[in-house]
Amino acid sequence: EGGGGGGGRKWALSPWAPNYPEPALGSITCRPIWSSLTCPLSVLSQTNEYILSVVKEGSDSLLLGLRISENRLHLLTKPPEAGGWSRITFRDVGLDDNRWHTVVLAVSGHYATLTIDCGLPLELKLVWSFPGTLSTQGSWFFVGSRGHWRGRFTGLLRQLVLLPGSDATPRLCPNFDPGLTELSIPPVLKSTPLQLDLLRPLYPYEAETRITMGTCPPCSAPETGQLWFNAERRSLFMCDGTTWRTLLQNQKRLDYVEDYQDLYTCSETFDVEIFSIPSEGLFMAAANRASRPGSGIYRWRNESFHLYQNISTQEARGWKHFTIGDKVFLVVADAGEVEPELSVIYQWNRRRRRFLRYQILETHAAQDWEAFQIHNHSFLVVANHRRARDSNHNIPSVVYRWNSDSQLFEVYQTLSTSGAYDWEFFTVGPYHFLVVANTFDGHTTTISSTIYLWLDSRFQTFQNITTVGATDWEMFQFDGRFFLAVANSQQLSRRGPSLYSINSTVYELNTFTQTFVRFQDILTHSAVDWEFFTLGDEKFLVVANSHDGSSYSLNSIVYRWQGYEGFVPVHSLPTFGCRDWEHFSTDQGSFLIYSSATSRLSKVFRLRTY
Repeated sequence: EGGGGGGGRKWALSPWAPNYPEPALGSITCRPIWSSLTCPLSVLSQTNEYILSVVKEGSDSLLLGLRISENRLHLLTKPPEAGGWSRITFRDVGLDDNRWHTVVLAVSGHYATLTIDCGLPLELKLVWSFPGTLSTQGSWFFVGSRGHWRGRFTGLLRQLVLLPGSDATPRLCPNFDPGLTELSIPPVLKSTPLQLDLLRPLYPYEAETRITMGTCPPCSAPETGQLWFNAERRSLFMCDGTTWRTLLQNQKRLDYVEDYQDLYTCSETFDVEIFSIPSEGLFMAAANRASRPGSGIYRWRNESFHLYQNISTQEARGWKHFTIGDKVFLVVADAGEVEPELSVIYQWNRRRRRFLRYQILETHAAQDWEAFQIHNHSFLVVANHRRARDSNHNIPSVVYRWNSDSQLFEVYQTLSTSGAYDWEFFTVGPYHFLVVANTFDGHTTTISSTIYLWLDSRFQTFQNITTVGATDWEMFQFDGRFFLAVANSQQLSRRGPSLYSINSTVYELNTFTQTFVRFQDILTHSAVDWEFFTLGDEKFLVVANSHDGSSYSLNSIVYRWQGYEGFVPVHSLPTFGCRDWEHFSTDQGSFLIYSSATSRLSKVFRLRTY
């Protein structure tokens, strides 16, 4: 039986798991022990259960065993130099959550390495050397047991592969669905109805519904017949083997933009962050310049935003909302250049229904935070713009990783940046990227902004793109194409005034050269933000034009995608010191909000459709 997104085998009626006498596997009596083992599995209980065992016939002596117990994974063996039983134990493996996980256990010499769901490998150093061979003469191989009722594996096992001579991890990872990664799948497993919980309805694997916030899942022959619900567009699609075909879709077209709400904030606003809290509703966090009363948290009530909470901040430049499990967080980028330079993470308190201070992190004129997850690990990265004590722009920005034991973020990696202003995380298939908007290196604004690729558990340089005072990156995708738009703010001139009316650029990923190449230049006026959004089948970009060298009162432009023509202007919205755009939707319709860095007035616009 199987369930939870993949077929598997479950032994529930007989105490005897599949077993094979040694001669059935060949006549060699001294076999090499695998270099790696891979098994996609789903675990229900926390008792001692065997995934694999090799037992000496007659004496019932265990030669080799792989056992799971109480969130631990044990490898049992009898190395000659150990003089008896030895056990390798990996703790806190997190396999007993009734979900599919792919486990790769690699052993070589004095080292054993465990990789779960293509995540970060956990390595143990052994006091003894793992044996290279194992005498299996007159022995039995048991899958899912030790040959007894006790210790029988009660979960689901999709595949078990012993791979001699090499580590299976590079063959499996990275993968679009790391919890169900496999080296090969017999056709019978792909057609077997799945069941994990008898209370759940039976359904074939091919009919599983994907739900995403706009990210297009793969559609190829194995996915034929699968359903995909795009929550962002409120659309239902079915895979025909090559493309996603529309079944149900809320067709909308943008007609015009109307003034909806004048929102007066505590002071000038550099950024707005729209987010939802379960059972509470829609919120907006404003990053305000003034330290008193700080920055405002607004709640959507009675079809408009109302002040809900004030939080003390120091020249806030940005907010980022993120969740870890059922915890809800907000982190602020404080740019106040008074040592010590600090930014604060706040957590939502359900009882008090307020954000409370949770953790303080050292930053340097922070402009932006980005939150993301890779292989079930939660990360934060800060854009450090300038160090206060020496006004140096060429300083590291820091990637933090969540420690599930201490329940705190810890420094994971530093990345060299020059006047960093913005980070954008995105994925393309199984690959994870971070791109930084570098603004100024102390001499010029015409510098490289870097795209980093997650490789070997670290971000490594993937591509450098020349930008001009870059302040924002916006990644978006549609129809299998991947784009990056950069907002270029100003070009410093050694002779005469700086240039503010310059091109910002949209780049597209070229899958042949595996680089982002220039797709379209758009004239902007000290652009500081791009926002991509969709209405029905239509795709839009709106730019925050902030300054043209003489005035902050400018039109910010809404561009619509028109195929071969690229993005063309369709609406001009009068703004004053525009700093940030955000798109959001409620039961009342679709909206745009912009913040002003030169006045207290931010505005909400309604997008009228037909």
